[in-house]
This record gives sequence, C-alpha cells and structure tokens, in this order.
Amino acid sequence: MSVDTPRKIVLLRHAKAEWSQDSDHERPLAERGRKDAPVAGRKLADSGIVFDLALCSTAARTRETWKLAVHEMPERPRTVYEERLYEASLGELIALINETPDEVRDLLVIGHNPGMHAVADALAGSAQGDTLARMSHGAFPTSAFAVVEIPGTWKSVEHGVGKLVEYWTPND
Repeated sequence: MSVDTPRKIVLLRHAKAEWSQDSDHERPLAERGRKDAPVAGRKLADSGIVFDLALCSTAARTRETWKLAVHEMPERPRTVYEERLYEASLGELIALINETPDEVRDLLVIGHNPGMHAVADALAGSAQGDTLARMSHGAFPTSAFAVVEIPGTWKSVEHGVGKLVEYWTPND
C-alpha cells in the first residue's frame, strides 16, 4: 500500500449501557443500546469502508456493541479485543493507533468516551463541511462514530494530521 493512499480510522463509541450493580467493565447494553448498535453497523456498512482491522475494548458494552454492529456489515474484519482501550487516555489511544500494522488500510476502534471524542477531535486538523462543528456541538453520544482520513503511515499519526470526513449519531 502506498503511503499516498489515505487511510481511514473510524472511532465508534459503544451503544447505550445500563447502569447496574456490576463493575463498570461488565455493564451490559441497555435496550436502547441493543437497538442503536445495529443501526450504527448498517450506517458503517453503507459508508463503503472495508475494515482490515477492528480494535474493540474488552468491556462488556463494547463487545456487545460490536457483536450487534458487525452483523450488519458485508465482511467481518479481523477483530482484536484490546484491554488497553478501556479507560485509555488520549495519549494512550494515539500510541495504540501508532502500533497498527502498515498493511492495515482502514481501522475501526470501538471504545469509550471521553477517549473516542478526544481522539477524533485531536486528529482532525481539518474537516469536510460542518462535520467538526457538529461533532464539537453534539459531544459524542453513544453509538456515534467519526471517520477521519489519515495520510501516511499509522506510525505517523499525531495531533492534527487527519481530516474529519464524517460524523454520525443515531439521531441523524
């Protein structure tokens, strides 16, 4: 793959979770989350992006979101359940992205806020249309995702290098 070919990273926040007596890591999806996750999966399928790799937090709500969303996609990408995504800081998330193998063109990350919003905002040095304003105004609700085009290699990903080309929420 040429370094001139833009890569895409999609940052998907898990669907709505229940508040429960379980540990935060083991919180399951709420009914609304179980409805929104497949809708997000269909929207991702409609985007035409074919993911080479999906990195998913090990938390129950992210695993369940991914299980429901991926069934809507034409192809299931290789999936890695990554413990470091849970409660990761912005710096830790960028470091994780930097570890992505060069043969991966398009990457999907299923994680949590505030991390997903922080990474999308940090990488977006520019934006297509009103995507950045909508993302900044609407925060980053459950089941939302941002698509950022990245030039160069994953190792070169840093603040401001990308272009936010899509931002979607279940209310769109």
